[in-house]
Amino acid sequence: MAKNIAEQIVEMLEKANVKRIYAVTGDSLNHLNIAVKKSSIQWIHVRHEEVGAYAAAAEAELDGFAVCAGSCGPGHVHLINGVYEAHKSHVPMLVIASTIPSDEMGMDYFQETNTIKLFDDCSHYNQMITRPEQVQRILQSAIQHAISKKGVAVIGLPGDVSELEAEEATTSAQIFKTNPVVRPSDDELKHLAGLINDSKKVTLYCGIGAAEASTEVIELSKLLKAPVGYSFRGKMAIQPNNPNEVGLTGLLGFPSAYHAMHEADLVILFGTDFPYQKFMPVKNKIVQIDESPERLGRRAKLELGLTGDVKETIKALLPLLNEKTDVDFLNEQLEFYEKVKENQLEYVKDFGKENAIQPEYVAHTLDRLAKNDAIFTVDTGMCCVWGARFITGTGERKMLGSFNHGSMANAMPMAIGASLAHPQKQIIAMCGDGGLSMLLGDMATIFQYKLPVKLIVFNNRTLGMVKLEMEVGGMPDNETDMINPDFAMVAQAMGYPGKNVHRPEDVESAIKECLEYNGPYLLNIFTNPNALALPPKIEFDQVLGMTKSMAQLMLGGKMDEVFETVKSNYKHIKGLL
Repeated sequence: MAKNIAEQIVEMLEKANVKRIYAVTGDSLNHLNIAVKKSSIQWIHVRHEEVGAYAAAAEAELDGFAVCAGSCGPGHVHLINGVYEAHKSHVPMLVIASTIPSDEMGMDYFQETNTIKLFDDCSHYNQMITRPEQVQRILQSAIQHAISKKGVAVIGLPGDVSELEAEEATTSAQIFKTNPVVRPSDDELKHLAGLINDSKKVTLYCGIGAAEASTEVIELSKLLKAPVGYSFRGKMAIQPNNPNEVGLTGLLGFPSAYHAMHEADLVILFGTDFPYQKFMPVKNKIVQIDESPERLGRRAKLELGLTGDVKETIKALLPLLNEKTDVDFLNEQLEFYEKVKENQLEYVKDFGKENAIQPEYVAHTLDRLAKNDAIFTVDTGMCCVWGARFITGTGERKMLGSFNHGSMANAMPMAIGASLAHPQKQIIAMCGDGGLSMLLGDMATIFQYKLPVKLIVFNNRTLGMVKLEMEVGGMPDNETDMINPDFAMVAQAMGYPGKNVHRPEDVESAIKECLEYNGPYLLNIFTNPNALALPPKIEFDQVLGMTKSMAQLMLGGKMDEVFETVKSNYKHIKGLL
């Protein structure tokens, strides 16, 4: 019996080593669903397609490629947030967007959408299959685009086309995963070496593009006596076993990394497309090295921009460099970093009080008790801050988040993808109460697939980052408070244990119990809603804005909130003096 197009697609996905498809089945996707049922691929039935796209994005970041799907109209529209996440994070993902019957297109048919317009801004490849002879060529090209350009590829698939008899293409159906060696030319390397040799104080700053070059970064930093800062996405790879690391900078970072970058004569950016221009130095020389030349110079004014793989570039550069002997600059930055870390521990030592547990203490305790090879997922907002500042890289740990797209609600869905892809690993989702409640339904997916995901809810009953944004902008926070369900009872209703933690003295034992439980577990920790996370660079306008907002709250009669905010964050003020 001849195979249909849906079966042909699944056969190609099997050959591309696809293990699962995240989707909600229905009408136009049903033929693909049945084809998957007969294959080695697992159909992961999520409750919401956005969750499926986030889960696929997590799997793609960990393993190099993943697939999600959505049925016609609302189904594939629901994918869009997670699709943007994957594309902006430069992870290879295939989206199968099934659509209405092909003969009804352009007729304003039930659930009709234009997939080309819909996905064009968040994909490298975006095409519709309308004829059997297109299938293999389009699918091969889509996957080739995704893995080669590191982003999203979309194929539109009308439901009626998926059941047509398949035809064999004359072009290649094989997927080519190439690994070229790319580095700057010899002349460019000599130019870079000259800049480095002529500079007394050098700081290295690394992003996710330097993740495979941690050994080379350490060797270079030792040769140049250079402190090493990193972005949030670069932290898990660059921090471990690095004697010259000075932390991360940016909105979530430390003053030490900011200081090391601004005090240097020369800053070298390795594999980072750091988005915040305000945190970049402007008075010293900056060199940027990235595998994508289109990124060069868009975050800072460069002395030199080079294209190359970070690992290969450093290996070729090292023989051209003179070893530096002056350690004063490096030692100054390391001493400052030690003081910053001591100041951070002030938050950890302050456990908080009943129903206002300090989130820093929770994150620090979680860091101590988690396994060395745990995979963490963090919700956007305050959970990102606690993850950035208190979860330590070991060389084996991973941390996933919506670091480029910055969407809420990503931690729990990403934990689903991570757990399915790596069932032997400890998967810990650091969830905000706002994020978890946004996609609450897929807690049921965790139970359905018996995933041993640990959901740690930092329940501060507010949209914490938005509250901070409003206050530093001089506005009293408004409509950021949240009346939450009992998340522990929700977990129990979903089929697995849930526990509320109200007192700081119960935190450590509760986290131990959660992490040691053989299966999914939700820990609902009532954290301090007034705990703030100020960035390493504080503008006068931000201080003025905070003062103004506190005054407005006082005039509005909210003296208790003002008092608790000041009391909870006095250490920030002390750290700035």
